[in-house]
Amino acid sequence: MAAPDSNRPASAPGDGSAASAYDPTTDVVTHASELIGIDTTNTGDDSGPGERKAAEYVAERLADAGLEPTILESRPGRANVVARWEGADPSLAPLLLHGHLDVVPAEADDWRFHPFAGEVDGGYVHGRGAVDMKNFDAMMLSVVRARQAAGAPPRRPVLLTFTADEEAGSGYGGHWLVDEHPDWFADCTEAVGEVGGWSATVADRRLYLIETGEKGLAWMRLRATGKAGHGSMRHPDNAVTALTAAVAALGAYDWPIAPTPSMQQLLETVARLTGTSADDPDALLAQLGPAARMVGAGIRDTTNPSMLRAGYKVNVVPATAEASIDGRFLPGHDDSFIATVREVVGPSVEVEYLTHQPALETSFDGDLVTAMSSALLAEDPGATVAPYLMSGGTDAKAWDRLGIRCFGFTPLRLPADLDFTALFHGVDERVPVDALEFGARVLDRLLDIA
Repeated sequence: MAAPDSNRPASAPGDGSAASAYDPTTDVVTHASELIGIDTTNTGDDSGPGERKAAEYVAERLADAGLEPTILESRPGRANVVARWEGADPSLAPLLLHGHLDVVPAEADDWRFHPFAGEVDGGYVHGRGAVDMKNFDAMMLSVVRARQAAGAPPRRPVLLTFTADEEAGSGYGGHWLVDEHPDWFADCTEAVGEVGGWSATVADRRLYLIETGEKGLAWMRLRATGKAGHGSMRHPDNAVTALTAAVAALGAYDWPIAPTPSMQQLLETVARLTGTSADDPDALLAQLGPAARMVGAGIRDTTNPSMLRAGYKVNVVPATAEASIDGRFLPGHDDSFIATVREVVGPSVEVEYLTHQPALETSFDGDLVTAMSSALLAEDPGATVAPYLMSGGTDAKAWDRLGIRCFGFTPLRLPADLDFTALFHGVDERVPVDALEFGARVLDRLLDIA
């Protein structure tokens, strides 16, 4: 897609007025560092510190910028923030910009810098949430405050939303907001959040991937039952034996490749950039380097065993054994995925779905897609933009219930040698300072044209 006028100064608002020039990157590093410094660990069992302090931080900075934020708690400490930002054309449908405030746990002893220090060192902001996803929270705050100070509203109204609990399925966050406060989102038709807009290097060119869909979520418990007894005797109905056989079979199952429209378009783009054939999708996506680990999971269903529970003493055969499986399925595969899981584990093992959320996908077209692509290419004119299907899940699953068309777009121009996807939930999570500033500039441009 063609870029808009790339001669527009990065610090100028959409009307081009030099008198109202501003820098959307001014506070982005500070906000990222300070948000990381607020521990919002989500343990998944409601024993963490919650998001309240981070929600208050966000609300204070939005209020300082002249907005009227509202904090909505789903339960004590589990806080969400919503704020309406009026646009230059109030007749347009609001754009939902969203980021979550919670983060996954981190063991400080494993890290170079303390995960909740928000250290800025070596051109990076370090800490848990640097890429997932306090980086985009910081971009939103920096851009909003700069534009408000300059009197430069977005082209259309914007609903700013900062959520709780995304890392544990959004039950206290996005889904709760949809269930209990749908009026806030009643007139939104499109949403922008994580995980997309970041660059991978293919054939020495940057390729920006915009998320147009995500796999469905099927967290499962497998349970085998048998007869308990002494470990010295023969046990043909050993629950542990039955369970581990099922877990091994499911973990090793070779799910077939079945690219969705988003991934087919990405494959064709990579084939064009590399001058190779699209006949071997795995080999083609390997051209993305380390990013292939995450992006490559978007062309097939997956099942990964993650937890095992059985027994209480070495010489006692237990009556039951359980395992947890992280299952993800492609759009349109819900029924076939469930049927295949049951076939692979066999009739003697029970399958229970702990969390079951649908897959979603939208087409890579329309005015918002053009605007996102144009905003990226204005800051990086030699790049290429393509859609992809994300292997994980986000708050988009909540907004999709309201019929909102969702995209992942947290723009980051990344070094070619950075294993970016390994930083999601990884040790030494960090984001380049210049990538944060790039993202703030791209987001600022998007608000002029979206």
